[in-house]
Amino acid sequence: MLVRRIARPLLAASFVYGGVDTLRNPQTRVPGARPVVDQIARAADEQLPVQVPRDVEQWVKVDAAIKVGAGSLFALGKLPRLSALVMAGSIVPTTLAGHRFWEHEDPEERFGQLSNFLKNAGLLGGLLIAAVDTEGRPSVGYRARRAARRASTATERSVEQAQKRAAKAEKRAQKQLKKAS
Repeated sequence: MLVRRIARPLLAASFVYGGVDTLRNPQTRVPGARPVVDQIARAADEQLPVQVPRDVEQWVKVDAAIKVGAGSLFALGKLPRLSALVMAGSIVPTTLAGHRFWEHEDPEERFGQLSNFLKNAGLLGGLLIAAVDTEGRPSVGYRARRAARRASTATERSVEQAQKRAAKAEKRAQKQLKKAS
């Protein structure tokens, strides 16, 4: 559909551009990302058997690479549902790290951060819609249930035919037995 071909690149553009910009200059994002990375690493250390890296710049670069990769795939219409889901997962920590409006006292700065926070929330909403968009085709669940019903029906027919053949073979065997006796 034409709308998807136009909307996907538009939605992906901010992710690709922001990811490339961050890969070129990750140091500008490190201070904002540090509290989120520390919180994630702390929680992961408590629940995972392995040590999670704490290099904030590395996390920022990985997030940027994810945005560029998923955004490019989404813009091209390749794996659109998966790439939209990946971008949605990527925007949450970015928003929490970069737009902490609740920490600002200056009304102008607070408004700017709140506006960006809400913009990212809107992007998240669009990505969630894109992640469940089946493009008019039935969902995987529907297709799986339909295939299972068809397989079940075909199996039942095969069993019925086999039972009929077995009954005929039994009758023939009984006739032959009567003739032989």
